[in-house]
Amino acid sequence: QVQLVESGGGSVQSGGSLRLSCAASGYAYNTYSMGWFRQAPGKEREGVAGIATNGVTKYADSVKGRFTIAQDNAKNMLYLQMNSLKPEDTAMYYCAADKNPLYLLRPYYNYWGQGTQVTVSS
Repeated sequence: QVQLVESGGGSVQSGGSLRLSCAASGYAYNTYSMGWFRQAPGKEREGVAGIATNGVTKYADSVKGRFTIAQDNAKNMLYLQMNSLKPEDTAMYYCAADKNPLYLLRPYYNYWGQGTQVTVSS
């Protein structure tokens, strides 16, 4: 059974940094593409960053140059380093996994974590 558990969210001031973690279990980790998504109240879930099984990464324009997705296959962990945070980054952040997602940044993944809240104050 695939399980994804996020951690690392919190409250920071604008310009601060956070690192989100996602612990994955229940499957051969490096055979799945992984993604980070976020959803703010009243808004649709949006893709933030994704990493394919071949290591290719993709970022939303709004986070390019500020966020970095990385994975540790030996530990079955996915990370999202978030720097220069802005109030508009405030959202619930979700980790997702799929064997073959059509698009890395579209929310058509089979497996999702419960989310971790990120709040950025001005």
